[in-house]
Amino acid sequence: MKKLVFRVPATALLAAGLIAICVTPVAWAIPGLQALYVLPLGYAYWVIRNRTTVTEEELVARGLFGSTTVKWDEVKSIRLVHKGWLKAVKTDDSEVTLPAVRFMHLPALSAVSGGRVPDPTITEDSVESEQ
Repeated sequence: MKKLVFRVPATALLAAGLIAICVTPVAWAIPGLQALYVLPLGYAYWVIRNRTTVTEEELVARGLFGSTTVKWDEVKSIRLVHKGWLKAVKTDDSEVTLPAVRFMHLPALSAVSGGRVPDPTITEDSVESEQ
């Protein structure tokens, strides 16, 4: 069974550490501002939690507070939104955001989905040369 997991790169956690370092002088200046440490912790939780898991049978989009499972039979199309992010459009025209999946991931998404998602990098010339 093929399975592919799309995640936010772990190096993004370095930004959470940098935010924590930058917040430290302000957080300890006045009592009660230590609550500012919630910002880097929240960001780190977001980086670790957000992911999309794709198998031959389904898509699982896991967000900050929950997850959505969509069977491939329920997917009508994949829509490109701003800055190269992708959304799955279901047969009832509702959309499911696919965290960490970008336009550049479409060939891998096509391979794992068994061709349900067309691969935009395949042209007619490359198909003819393979035959």
